[in-house]
Amino acid sequence: MIPDRVVARIAARAAGTALRRITGPRQPPTDLGAPGARATTHDGTARLALSVDLPYPTDITATCRQLQREVTEKVAQLTGLNISEVMLTVRRLVVAGQPGRVR
Repeated sequence: MIPDRVVARIAARAAGTALRRITGPRQPPTDLGAPGARATTHDGTARLALSVDLPYPTDITATCRQLQREVTEKVAQLTGLNISEVMLTVRRLVVAGQPGRVR
């Protein structure tokens, strides 16, 4: 049995890697905050909750779907767990080339 906090760390790392690949060179990595993650595991199944910053402008829906899909695949591959849900929260949108928070 893998502890929830370990699954959450794996998910956060997978989300960061996937997000850098999805967004590409448009966004310097220091402008986006590190993804946060929570996990709940039970009987070989995990539910994940991720919170991320996204670059703006971007296709938010497509980026979120791809991020959910890639995190699901990577966490399942690394842990052997069935991922039943990946709930994604966008904490903030970061305008490309501008540091800090934008309102």
